[in-house]
Amino acid sequence: MVLKRGIVEINTLERVEIQDITREVESVLRNSGISEGLLNVYSRHSTSGVVINENESGLIRDFQLALGKLIPEGAGYQHDRIDNNADSHIRGFILGGSQTIPVENSRMMLGTWQSIFFVELDGPRQRKLTVTVIGE
Repeated sequence: MVLKRGIVEINTLERVEIQDITREVESVLRNSGISEGLLNVYSRHSTSGVVINENESGLIRDFQLALGKLIPEGAGYQHDRIDNNADSHIRGFILGGSQTIPVENSRMMLGTWQSIFFVELDGPRQRKLTVTVIGE
C-alpha cells in the first residue's frame, strides 16, 4: 500500500464561486503512480466545499442560486457578530469539505457526466486543497 499527497492551489475572485478542479486532481493522481485505490480531495477551509456533480453552466448557476435561497446572507445569524460570514460557514456544513473517489486502472471512477468542484463560499481568497491517493 502506497500513500501520496499533492496540493491543488485555487484563487477565487467572487464571494461564491464554483470551479471545476477535475483536471488538477487528475494531475495529482497521474503523478502519484497509483493505479488501484482511493483518492480523497480535502479542503481545510471551513467556508468552502468540495462536491461532485455535472458541469453544466445552467446547473452551476442554479446551484449558486439555491445556496443563496436556502441559506441567505445576513439573516441574523449569531456568528455574524464575529466576522459577518455565518452564511458561508453554514453552507460549508451542508456541502462538506471532502470527496472520496475510487481509482481503477489509473483513472478516477467518476460517472460519465461527473466532475469535481471546489465551492468557494467566502471569497475572494487563495485556497489549498489536499489530494491524497492511497493504493497500489
